Amino acid sequence: QVQLVESGGGLVQAGGSLRLSCTTSQRTFRTMAMGWFRQVPGKEREFVAGISWTGARTSYADSVKGRFTISAQNAKNTLYLEMNSLKPEDTAVYYCAAKVGSDYRMVFLSEAEYPNWGQGTQVTVSS
Repeated sequence: QVQLVESGGGLVQAGGSLRLSCTTSQRTFRTMAMGWFRQVPGKEREFVAGISWTGARTSYADSVKGRFTISAQNAKNTLYLEMNSLKPEDTAVYYCAAKVGSDYRMVFLSEAEYPNWGQGTQVTVSS
């Protein structure tokens, strides 16, 4: 099992940028697909972005395409989410997720596919 810790959240103005980080507390030799989800107040968790273990494949929700970029620095066991042109509707708790033992080429978009989750980090975008 993998423990994940998110950081980098905060309060920013609309149009601003923010970079979230997710660090694994336990390293593994197995392949590990990772992703970012967010939970909007009053709504269920939704997929934001995902990345394969190799980093060669990525996937984004339509709402963040062109604005968010997911990347991974495997040597440091760190996942990033670069967020640009932030909008008030991006306000949510952002969660990092990991799926250990997955095919190294796969990207997962479903919340149910990820057994490992971080505590979440709050992102608030003001108007």
